[in-house]
Amino acid sequence: MLADCLDEAEELLSEKSLAEFVEGIELLCMMGRGAEPVLVYMEEAAEIARHTSGKMVYPAAKTAYQISRSPNAAAIVPFLQSLAEISRRLEEPKLLQGYLDIVLEMVERTSISIHGSHATMASPGLIPFLEKAPVLLGELTIGGLKRWMDYGIAQHSHHPDHLAEFFSLESADSRAVMQRERHGTLLVDMERRLDLFELALWKIDASIYPYSRMLDDRSDPRPYYDDKGIFLPDVYDDLDNGISGMDQYRAALAHMAGHRRWTAPVFADNRSPMQRIAIETFEDSRIEYLLMQEYPGLRRIFQALHPVPVEDECDGKHESCIRHRLTMLSRAILDPDHDYRNPDLLEFVQRFFEIMEKGDTTTMDVELLGIQYMARTRTQADALPNVWFKDTEISYRDDNRNLWQFYELDDDEDFHVEPTELEETEPDDTLPPRHYPEWDYTTQTYRPDWASVYETLHPSEDAAYIDGLLRKHDRLAKQIKRMLDLLKPQNYQRIRYQEEGTELDLDIAIRSLIDYKTGHNPDPRINISHKHNDRNIAVTILLDLSESLAQPVGNTGQTLLELEQEAVSLLAWAIEQLGDSFSIAGFHSNTRHEVRYYHIKGFSEGWNMDVKGRLAAMGAGYSTRMGAAMRHAAHYLEHQKSDKKLLLVITDGEPADIDVRDEKHLIEDSRMAVRELDQLGIYSYCINLDPKADEYVADIFGNQYSIIDKLESLPEKLPKLFLALTK
Repeated sequence: MLADCLDEAEELLSEKSLAEFVEGIELLCMMGRGAEPVLVYMEEAAEIARHTSGKMVYPAAKTAYQISRSPNAAAIVPFLQSLAEISRRLEEPKLLQGYLDIVLEMVERTSISIHGSHATMASPGLIPFLEKAPVLLGELTIGGLKRWMDYGIAQHSHHPDHLAEFFSLESADSRAVMQRERHGTLLVDMERRLDLFELALWKIDASIYPYSRMLDDRSDPRPYYDDKGIFLPDVYDDLDNGISGMDQYRAALAHMAGHRRWTAPVFADNRSPMQRIAIETFEDSRIEYLLMQEYPGLRRIFQALHPVPVEDECDGKHESCIRHRLTMLSRAILDPDHDYRNPDLLEFVQRFFEIMEKGDTTTMDVELLGIQYMARTRTQADALPNVWFKDTEISYRDDNRNLWQFYELDDDEDFHVEPTELEETEPDDTLPPRHYPEWDYTTQTYRPDWASVYETLHPSEDAAYIDGLLRKHDRLAKQIKRMLDLLKPQNYQRIRYQEEGTELDLDIAIRSLIDYKTGHNPDPRINISHKHNDRNIAVTILLDLSESLAQPVGNTGQTLLELEQEAVSLLAWAIEQLGDSFSIAGFHSNTRHEVRYYHIKGFSEGWNMDVKGRLAAMGAGYSTRMGAAMRHAAHYLEHQKSDKKLLLVITDGEPADIDVRDEKHLIEDSRMAVRELDQLGIYSYCINLDPKADEYVADIFGNQYSIIDKLESLPEKLPKLFLALTK
């Protein structure tokens, strides 16, 4: 039979798929289960390729081979015999792969294990399941089949006879669960009618493929189209408002047909995510306006499927309302009888219709309108991670993947893209991100690779500013100098009262001799030894550069950032005088995806004009994701060859970020970071400038912290605290 099967396969399969077909035959021969499985596979492979894709021929053989590795060898032939019919119901390769996964899950979960370690007896329900699967997929979606299987296993896995009855559709609950999952309109039953619909009304001759919203790996599995064809959900439920599943398919197909006819792709590179979603909303409304001009009957279906958000239901304090605002705008454009009162919404609805009434509109016309709408209505809460989704899902609209095109350097080397706001303010020597875990105290586990830390060299300004700060505190510097003289290390330190040493301690030796002459026990510790007294300390000063540093301090006329610059300048000068190895870094964060870590001074740099220039340029912005910054600082500090390693954190508040709602989360993560540093031999200490820090700082650092209540005294207290820590 092989020659005839190869002749047929060559007409359907590519060269690669044909080689995989032969490989599948060889794999089944290796099972040692006789000729029948191989012959059935050779006959059914062409049907699988004809209805789905040549890429699915080998996965079918591999699944049969995996079944043979279990006690279910008798199920191999029924499995292979049913695949041709299954492939007629599941024409999309991803759906057929989902069915193969379900079969293997059935094998694993229902094969009987007597001793509990591995399966020793065949599944009583597998063969009935395989025999009924083509019938079931004529009534259910692949998701419904999975839920029906899950119910049967959950209810009857401990009773083999009942399991066989359930999967044979002989038990009452089996038929009842199937009827419960049997709902809506299946795409496979309407495919021919939809093909005629798109060809007759839109003159589009494109293949239609189903996808399962349950199995789709996209986060938002909406309809879409590409060069291969049009992809629609495998089922639509009939709605209570009288809109049938067929009407929903017509609406989705008409919407994508409008995009194919009237949408011209625009560049996405210079558009923020918020601008892009606004442009998509206006373009979707433009397409539907044009569709309803040609086929007015579509308005009834569009209005019935489009949600009606309640005005002011999203308060904009605790949630991002951007989707809510744009859905209201879309509804107002679609429904002339809307009752929205927002003046910005009404203005842009009117501007939209003015553009459309001119005729010959393009995507570029509404692109500008979307950008202007976002500029007018954007609020600070739009950046919150908690997004309002109620009444914002427009199910018949596609995912707009064809609205956008992305600039690739290889396409046109001379193409010029204007820098974004972030690119203009950030230096161009940022390194690729390092990813760090984050501790989740609710589950007591780490979230792996959760925070992305981008490190870069801090920008520089006039170093003379720092020299001016040092001159301002000249008197304080002299006091610190006297303290430094006492702390400066000597080359050697004498240790007296040693039994063995490098020289004799004459005072102790004479006293011991006197004791010996007078009959007392002499003290044998008459020698002196020496030891090195070098300070061997490595210090990293980690500065919180969050937005709160920009607040003024009392009536001093200075900001907290300026006081921090003075204090760190004095501290750096003092450490340089001692000869300790130290580095300075700053950090802030804008969600877990963007923790910025700025190198101000490296361990190998001296206290020079370059470092002073970076310190002079310090600015305040964004939030405080402290745990990630501490882990990154420890990454460098742990590799220093020093006896003592100190991480000195200077902050003015508790850890926080805009994508974290639970105030305790980042506090617990920072506490865990302190414990991690302790395990690395790094002593962490916090200088906190928040008078209310007692409420949280001890939870993070234990007793390893100091609170500066009088902020004006920071330049004086900071160097003295450091000297006390490193005596």
